[in-house]
Amino acid sequence: MTTTQNTLNFLAELAQNNNKDWFNANKVWYNDVRSEFESLVARLIDGISKFDEDLKHTTVKECVFRIHRDTRFSHDKTPYKTHFGAYIASNGGRKSPRAGYYLHLEPKASFVASGVWMPEPNVLKALRKSVYDNIDELKEIITKDEFSQYYKTFYSEDALKKIPAGFPKDFPDADLLKLKHYIVECNLSEDLLMSDDFENRMLKIFKAGHPFNHFLNHTIDELIKSEPKINSQDFQF
Repeated sequence: MTTTQNTLNFLAELAQNNNKDWFNANKVWYNDVRSEFESLVARLIDGISKFDEDLKHTTVKECVFRIHRDTRFSHDKTPYKTHFGAYIASNGGRKSPRAGYYLHLEPKASFVASGVWMPEPNVLKALRKSVYDNIDELKEIITKDEFSQYYKTFYSEDALKKIPAGFPKDFPDADLLKLKHYIVECNLSEDLLMSDDFENRMLKIFKAGHPFNHFLNHTIDELIKSEPKINSQDFQF
């Protein structure tokens, strides 16, 4: 059995037994798969840093999300997430305001993503202006074969119905200004996850997303310089 299969098996069992008694009884199994996931993230950080040097000093601890759910404001009181997630980004990992690389392992629902999720309002406003001002540059990035073979569409959940104030209503790429998250995703089949070279294939997908992240981070970094307190929450992916 591959380490990935072991992780997916654990998560599938957890989804069927999402309670503290089962989790405590299987704590050794959890510790094993958690260690396997952290080792995978460490290797991905190392691989990504070869084409995105900003990540050279990013640590696994900064990037990996906890498995315990925050149920304080949720109707769903199950205590554990049924996936493993890591947000690989410089300047804070999962708490970073910068665009980065997200890995999500979940039975029949695994994916990777590039970009920035739920940016603060002032960051989102700046990103929209950058998209508007530099639309030709962005379209050149997202239409290249290296990018489009993996990333088909933008994540459009929560998108505005109308173009935001301050932009012309006849802008040809208005949908890009309506976004609340500048994220692109690529689903991972379980065949891919079980393949011998799945880590290299994930690195290829992340590398394809690097120019997009670089585009976003140019704006985010300029904003951080003028507003140093900008930060992201520890989002509950």
